Amino acid sequence: MAPAADREGYWGPPTSTLEWCEENYAVSYYIAEFWNTVSNLIFILPPIYGAIQTCKDGLEKRYLAAYLCLTAVGLGSWCFHMTLKYEMQLLDELPMIYSCCVFVYCLYECFKYKNTVNYPLLFLLITYSFVVSIIYLNLKEPVFHQIMYGTLVSIIVLRSVYIVLWVYPWLRGLGYTSLTVFLMGFFLWNVDNIFCDKLRALREKMPPVVGAVTQFHAWWHILTGLGSYLHILLSLYTRTLFLKHRPKVKFVFGIWPVLLVEPPKKL
Repeated sequence: MAPAADREGYWGPPTSTLEWCEENYAVSYYIAEFWNTVSNLIFILPPIYGAIQTCKDGLEKRYLAAYLCLTAVGLGSWCFHMTLKYEMQLLDELPMIYSCCVFVYCLYECFKYKNTVNYPLLFLLITYSFVVSIIYLNLKEPVFHQIMYGTLVSIIVLRSVYIVLWVYPWLRGLGYTSLTVFLMGFFLWNVDNIFCDKLRALREKMPPVVGAVTQFHAWWHILTGLGSYLHILLSLYTRTLFLKHRPKVKFVFGIWPVLLVEPPKKL
């Protein structure tokens, strides 16, 4: 039974195996979870800019794939939270697995010569994605997806820590910022799940705009979107340094970090 604060909306009753703490259709008749939906813009717009910049700089296509996969996660999550339909849930959760596999490949291939392909690693990651997808489609157990996703994130974290500790120590700021922001998002994701009843009761006493600040699943989107974006910058910075390029992090409007890559100096 849906909580009393939930309302009926355009997409009908939820069919997803998960529902979050945000009240359904509280803001818009056409969007089931308004704040959980619009917060996905951080997954969509910055990676599109990053993909365009990657093409302009003539960088390797796997980084273009990384940016576009992050965008796909955002679009899938947008559709999921807007409708709360099971099919849209899959568009959110399965791309999370696929994008992390791309991140793993990029990070573990940072120190290889250009125009090489690691076929064993590629085969392993494709197999992992395929097996996880098949099991999840049949099992329909969110905890299984969360464990498989967490495994990939752990592999990424371990490799990132190795790079910033032993290879390029001057990238510690970028690496640790990415990790810290992601962990903050994970913390709020758990708070949202554990204390949902109290958060809903608190929001009933608050003005709508103030109550929106307590939508911690939306904050999970914002923080993990930023953390994932910063991870791509770290991976790309590492790769371009190895290839003797001249990468620089600059801030658009003094706020948003982007990576500009100049070609190696001609001798």
